[in-house]
Amino acid sequence: MELKYFRLIKTIAEEGSISNATERLFLTQSALSHQLKDLEERLGFKVFNRSRNNWELTDEGSELYKLANKLFSSIDESFSAIRNIKDGSKGSIKLSAECQSFFHTIPSFIQKMGILYPEIAIDIALGATNKTVSQVLSNDIDIAIVTSEPAADELYSIPVFRDEIFAIMHEEHSLNDLEYLEASHFSHVHLFINSFPLEGVAVFESFLKPNKVHPKKISAIPFTEVTLSMIAANMGIMCAPKWQLTPFKLSKELVFKRIGEKGLERKHYLVVKKEQRNKKYIHDFISSFEENFRE
Repeated sequence: MELKYFRLIKTIAEEGSISNATERLFLTQSALSHQLKDLEERLGFKVFNRSRNNWELTDEGSELYKLANKLFSSIDESFSAIRNIKDGSKGSIKLSAECQSFFHTIPSFIQKMGILYPEIAIDIALGATNKTVSQVLSNDIDIAIVTSEPAADELYSIPVFRDEIFAIMHEEHSLNDLEYLEASHFSHVHLFINSFPLEGVAVFESFLKPNKVHPKKISAIPFTEVTLSMIAANMGIMCAPKWQLTPFKLSKELVFKRIGEKGLERKHYLVVKKEQRNKKYIHDFISSFEENFRE
């Protein structure tokens, strides 16, 4: 049974007569009468009981009317879902990271996203990296990359990868003779970090602070190139994962030392508001991020 017949039954029933239905269906009364006659002949029963000014559904017609309502309601819902999917593939994402090392690698990922998903605009939010979780909660950013899973009920966290932080130093540094560094060894070093506060520095928060150790001197240098040149001059050490330094040309005189006997590992999470995570463009970003950084 074609949809046009269901639309015919629905419209006549709601308008009260075939003459009243002509305007809604954009057909002449003669054309509608012909369609209805053809339908009833195929069905083998009357759909309407007619009188000059009153058309009433038969029992069989009432069942067809109920079915027509269900069919058109289902069609409307399906097209609405399709529109939502289409609209949901477009969007803009404000992205920030708790660890500044990500800002060296994110641009290449954004470039790849621009090719795969040209309808997703990604904007990197610099600054206030120690407040990324609160920025997600306040809708100042959409997605944050953090190194500890937040407990807020409104947030959804996706573990994306794990890395290990090493101490980078000159080969002539006094600590180079050690197989690995203990917390106490840091009390005599000049430690270079990206920025304050120390609570946002992984080696301090996860290794030195629990052991109640504070480096002899701490300098915040936001430019990794400058830090590496100072380490190459044997002026101190920095702590970072090896992948953070892949964009830079490293001196052959630099060495990597494990932090702690078992190494200092950390997990990275993507954090997004639960109400946002099912949007198609957010889902596409997360899937691509997981694939890119797990590689």
